[in-house]
Amino acid sequence: MTKLQRKQEFYNQITLYKKALKNNSFRVSFYHLENAHILGQKHLYRHTLSHIYMLIYGIKTKNIKEILGQITRILASLFFTNIWVPKGNTGGANISPIKPIPIRKELQKYFSK
Repeated sequence: MTKLQRKQEFYNQITLYKKALKNNSFRVSFYHLENAHILGQKHLYRHTLSHIYMLIYGIKTKNIKEILGQITRILASLFFTNIWVPKGNTGGANISPIKPIPIRKELQKYFSK
């Protein structure tokens, strides 16, 4: 798959997140945000955008841990995306921000060469 296809799927996942959040399907919405984070984490704008949406998710769900975690992750994404990112990390405050994670099976095709 190409970088363009990865970018398109990133925005598709963001759309799915918004639809699920609007329907109060919080678990589903966050799953799509995690997918977007994985797809966008090597691109400065998309990586930061995924964390901004996670912050919005934290605010809408009144999750203090997520809110605080995303504030620090937004700053880190701005400074470290072009240097190093932990491959496959899902980006939520429930996961260490430096822990590499195997890429989800359904997303692996976007990372094949």
